[in-house]
Order: sequence, then structure tokens, then C-alpha cells
Amino acid sequence: MDTITIIQIVAGLMAIGVLVLYIFYIISLSRALSKCSVASRTMQPGMVWLLLVPLFNLVWQFIVVIGLSDSLGKEFRARGILNAEPEPGKTIGIAMCVCAACGIIPFINLLALPAHLVLWIIYWVKITEFSRKLDMVPIMSGMQNPMR
Repeated sequence: MDTITIIQIVAGLMAIGVLVLYIFYIISLSRALSKCSVASRTMQPGMVWLLLVPLFNLVWQFIVVIGLSDSLGKEFRARGILNAEPEPGKTIGIAMCVCAACGIIPFINLLALPAHLVLWIIYWVKITEFSRKLDMVPIMSGMQNPMR
């Protein structure tokens, strides 16, 4: 095998690895939305899969971040879960989206893409933590929440 073939194989494997990671990320977002009651949701959990559409995802990610933060905020209030952020994950999520969008601009992408990677990891961890909070407090069906 020549060097170019090896490079192509390694690049292909890396691309597959990134895609698999991104699918796990989308599963995490979808599960977090699924844990919100239908009344609290501002978007359906399956809609996050549109993040797999190239270029469209540069716009759609903003909608997902805003929708997820609104849904989590409403669900936390409905369950009486105390949270420091009124819109959980929105600030870091929007920063992540802006860096991703700037990633298509030449030269700016040299700074934006590494920042996006760091913010993406932080956002994913935060959403996972919020999802775990929802697991710990059951849904109060049919009852008025005394914490409101």
C-alpha cells in the first residue's frame, strides 16, 4: 500500500468515528427531549435528527438549542426542580452554534472550529446532566406543583 492509500483509509475511519460520535450526541438530545412532558416540549424528540442534514444543520442547530433549552426550562419548573439557568444550556449552546457557523469562513475557522469542539463537549455534558436531573424527579401527573 502506498502512503496516499493509508492516509485515505485513516481519514475514512476518522470520518466514520466522528459520525458515530455525532449520532450518540443526537441520541442524547433526543432522550433529553423525550423525558420532558408533551406539554413542556417545544419540539418533538425526532426533530433533532435533522442535524444530520449537511449545511441545513448550521441553521437547525440554533433551533434545536433554543427548543431544547425552552423545553428543559418548562419541565424543570413543572417538576419543581431548582436550576441556576432559566433556559438550561442555552448560553453555551448558542456559543457552540455560532462557532460552528463561523467554521465555514476561511481563516476564522482556524479559531472557530477548535472552540466549537470544546463548546460541543461542554454542551453535551450539560444536556446529559440536565437529563439525569429529570430522571431523579418523577413527573407529577394530574397534580399542581407546589413549588410554582
